[in-house]
Amino acid sequence: MVGPVELCGREAEVAAVADLLAAARRGDSAVLVLRGEPGIGKTALLDHAAAAAGDMRTVRGTGVEFEAELPYSGLHLLLRPALGGLPALPAPQRAALEAACGLGAGDGADPMLVGLAVLSLLTDYAGTDGALCLIDDAQWLDRASRDALLFAARRLRAEGVVMLFAVRDGEGAFPAAGLPELRLAGLSPEAAAALLDRSPLAPALRYRLLAEAGGNPLALLELPVALAAEGGGTFAPRALPLTDRLRLAFHGQVSRMPEACQSVLLAAAAEESGEVGVILRAAAELGATADALAPAERAGLVLRGNAEGTIRFRHPLVRAAVYQRAPLGRRLAVHRALAAVLDAPEHADRRAWHLAAAATGADDEVAAALERAAVRARERSGHKAAAAAYEQAARLTAGPGARARREALAAEAALEAGDLERARALGASASRRLEPDPAGTARIAAVRAHADFWQGSYAAARRTLLDGAAHVRDTDPDRAAALLVQAVHPSWYLGERALAETLDRLTALPLDGTSPFAPVAPFLAHLDRDRAGRPPSLDGTVEAVRRRGGVPDQVLMILCGAALALGQDAGAHALATALAAEQRARGGAGRLPTVLFFVAEGEVFTGRHLDALATASEALGLARDTGQRQWTGQFGSVLAYLDAARGREADCRRNAEDGLAGAAVGGVSPGAPWAHWSLGLLDLGLGRAESALARFERLTREPMRHHICATRSTPDLVESAVRVGAPERAHEPLERFERWAGSVRLPWADALVLRCRGLLAADDRAEAFYTDALRLHDRDDRALEYARTALLYGEWLRRARRKAEARGRLQDALDVFDRLGMRPWAERARGELTATGVRDRGARTGGAAAALTPQELQIVRLAARGLSNRDIAARLFLSHRTVGYHLYKAYPKLGIASRGELKDAAGRLGL
Repeated sequence: MVGPVELCGREAEVAAVADLLAAARRGDSAVLVLRGEPGIGKTALLDHAAAAAGDMRTVRGTGVEFEAELPYSGLHLLLRPALGGLPALPAPQRAALEAACGLGAGDGADPMLVGLAVLSLLTDYAGTDGALCLIDDAQWLDRASRDALLFAARRLRAEGVVMLFAVRDGEGAFPAAGLPELRLAGLSPEAAAALLDRSPLAPALRYRLLAEAGGNPLALLELPVALAAEGGGTFAPRALPLTDRLRLAFHGQVSRMPEACQSVLLAAAAEESGEVGVILRAAAELGATADALAPAERAGLVLRGNAEGTIRFRHPLVRAAVYQRAPLGRRLAVHRALAAVLDAPEHADRRAWHLAAAATGADDEVAAALERAAVRARERSGHKAAAAAYEQAARLTAGPGARARREALAAEAALEAGDLERARALGASASRRLEPDPAGTARIAAVRAHADFWQGSYAAARRTLLDGAAHVRDTDPDRAAALLVQAVHPSWYLGERALAETLDRLTALPLDGTSPFAPVAPFLAHLDRDRAGRPPSLDGTVEAVRRRGGVPDQVLMILCGAALALGQDAGAHALATALAAEQRARGGAGRLPTVLFFVAEGEVFTGRHLDALATASEALGLARDTGQRQWTGQFGSVLAYLDAARGREADCRRNAEDGLAGAAVGGVSPGAPWAHWSLGLLDLGLGRAESALARFERLTREPMRHHICATRSTPDLVESAVRVGAPERAHEPLERFERWAGSVRLPWADALVLRCRGLLAADDRAEAFYTDALRLHDRDDRALEYARTALLYGEWLRRARRKAEARGRLQDALDVFDRLGMRPWAERARGELTATGVRDRGARTGGAAAALTPQELQIVRLAARGLSNRDIAARLFLSHRTVGYHLYKAYPKLGIASRGELKDAAGRLGL
C-alpha cells in the first residue's frame, strides 16, 4: 500500500488529521471542516488523509459546480462503496436512503431520516477498524446531500468515523455552525520557495511568482507550467485575481488540446456524474471518439474517478475553465447531446436539466419534463431541488396561468427547504399572476405568511393570512379556516387584541357541520380571555376532528399549545406525546422539536423536572442539528427555567439570553415569556424578591400577559409581592388568574388560587387557605406545587410559634426539593427546619438518577424497557454505538455492571 505523500509546509494540518484518524481507531468519531481559497491545498490534505487511513474503510465524494440541482446526487456517489450495508438498516431508514439514492420509490419522508440512515450506514461500514468519509468541494453539494451529511456529522459520537469536508471560500454556502473548522492559509515563504524550486526558473521570474502566488500551492505548481507552455516570458497581469489567473492557465492547457478532445472535455464538464459511458456517447453525438480523450489524460487534465467507470478533472478550476470559456453554441450542443444519450427512465431528471440548459426560449415540453423532475424530487424530500426545477420550469413556460402555477409550486418547495427569501419572492411573483384566482391567492398566502413568520415578521404574516382567508371565506370555508388557524400563531405574539380579532374571524366562518375544522374553532376561541364559559375538552375536540376526516399535524400542534394555555395539561401532554411517537416512528427529526416543546411544557407544569430536562435537551440538540433557530431560543428558555429551579445562575442567564434574542418589531421573541419567568424564578429562589417581582410584572403587560408563562407565573408574582411588602401589586394579576382558574375548573388550579390567598391573608384566615390548598393539591402528579404550598404553610406555622406542626410540612417540602435538585428551595426549607429545632442533616441529592446526563437518562429508560441499542438509536436519532457508549457510562452511576441489572435498577430508582 502506498503511504501518504509528504505535504510541503503542512506539518500542523497533517498532525491534526493524524490525531483524528488515531481517535477513530480507538472508536471515537470526529468531524473537521477544511476551509480555504481555491488551490490552497484542501484536496491535497484529503489525499493525504486517504493514504494515511491505512486499513480504515474510505468513501470519497465531490461536490460539482453545475446548474442543475439533483437531490442526493452527491450523496449517492459518495456512498456507493457502502451501499451493500443497506439491508442491515432499520426499515424506515433503509427505505429513505434507498429512495434518496434512486434505488426505491420515495414517499416524502423527513429529510433528516436520510441523515440518520447515513449515520447508521457509516457506523456499520466502520466495522472495527474505523471509516473515513472525505467530501471535496462541499460548497457545491446539492442541498439534500449537504443537509443529510451535516445531520450525520453533528450526531457522530462513538462510531469510529472521521468526516472531512473541504470547502472553498467565497463560493456557494456550506453552513457548518458548531462543527470544528481548520482554515488553510498560504504556505510560509520557506515552504513556498521549496515547492517552487521543483520548477527551474529565472531568478526574477521566481521572485515575482513567489510574491504573486501568496503561498498558494496550486499557483506555485501550475503557473510555471503555464509559463513554460507560453514560452516562459509573461503571465496574466496582476490585476486579475489569482483564481482567474489559474483558470486562464488551465484554459491555456485545454486550448492546446485537439478540437475533438476539447469536445469530450466539455461533455465531461457539463455532466456532473463523471460517468465515462455517458460522456463518450455524448461526445460521439458531436463526432468525437473515445480515443479523443487520450491527450487530456496524458496531460493530466482528467484522472480516473474514485467510483468505477468515472473520470474527474485534476482540479475544479480545470472543469470551470473548460465549461465557462467554451463558446455558447458549443455548450448548447453538448447539453443537447447529453440529453439525447440520457434516454433511460432512471436518467429522466438529468435529461430534463440538460434539455433546460440547451433551451434558448420558452419550451412547454421541457418545462413539463422539469415539473416531473420536481415532483420526483419532492417525493425524495429534495425540496430545494424541487424548488429549482419548478422555478426553471416556470421560466420556460409560455402561458401566464401555467407559469404562475409553477411559481406557486416553486414557492411551496422553497418554503419546505427553508429558503424563506426565495419562497417570498416566488410567492409574490405568482400572486401577481394569480390575482383573479381566490384559491391560488389563498395558497400563496400560506407560503408567504410562513416565510414572514419564521423571519420574525409576525404582523406581516398575520395580515397575509387574514387577507388570504377573506379571499376564500365564502367559496372554501375549510381553506379559510386552515389559514385562520395558522394565523393564531403570529397573533399570539402580537398581543390580546390581535389574537381576539383572529379568533373572531375564525368563529364567524360558515363552516359545515361535517368540516374537520368545525370542532377546532370553538376550542381555540377560548384563548380569548373575555370569552365566557368553560372550553371544550381537548380529547373530545380531537376525537371530533378525527371523526370528520382529520386535520394536518400543524393544526393538532396548535391545539396542543391552546390546551396548555387553557389548563388542560394532561390532554395536551398525551396528544403531544402521541404526535412525538409518530414522528419518531417515521424518522421525523426535523418536525420533532415542535412537538417536544409541548411535551416539555407539560412536564414542567407538572413538576417532572428530570423528564423536562431530558426532553428539552434532546429537542435543543435536534433543533441545532437541523438548523431550526426559531426553536433553539424556545428550548434554551425552558432549560433556563430548569436551571433557575436548581439555582444554577450562570447557566440560567446564558440560556435565558438565547431565549430573549431575536425579538420582532411589534411583538416578542418566541422564547421571551419563558426567559422572563425563568429569570424571575431564579431571583425569587435566591431571595431577590424585588428583582423577581419586576420580572414577573413584565409578563403582566402586553404583548405577553395572555401567554402561558404569564398565567402560570402568577403564584410566583404573588409570593414576590408579599415578600417585598407590596401585596397591592399582586391584586390585578391575581384577579386575572382567578378568572382563568375558574374557567379551568380543576383542583390543582383551585389549589394555586388558595395558596395565593393564603399569602395575601393578613390574619389567621391564611391557615384555612393553606390547608384547603394542600387538600386539593395532587401530591403524586404535581408534587412540586404541593411542596411549595407546604413550605409556605410551614413558614407560617413557624412564625406562629407552632414549631412541632411546622416540622412535618417543612420536611414534606424538603423531601421534594431535594429529590428535584432544587437547591435554593431546599436550603430555604432546611433553614426553616433548623429554626424549629431540627438538626441539620445536610443536603441530600436526587440520588443516582440525578447523576445521569439527560441523554443517559433517556437511553437508560429505553434500555430498561427492553429496547435494543439499534431501536434506541432510531428513536433518539443516534448511532447504535453512541447508545452503547452512553450505557457504558451510565452503569457505574447506577451502581450496576451489566444490562441485565438495568431493569431492576430503573425500577428501584423510579426511572
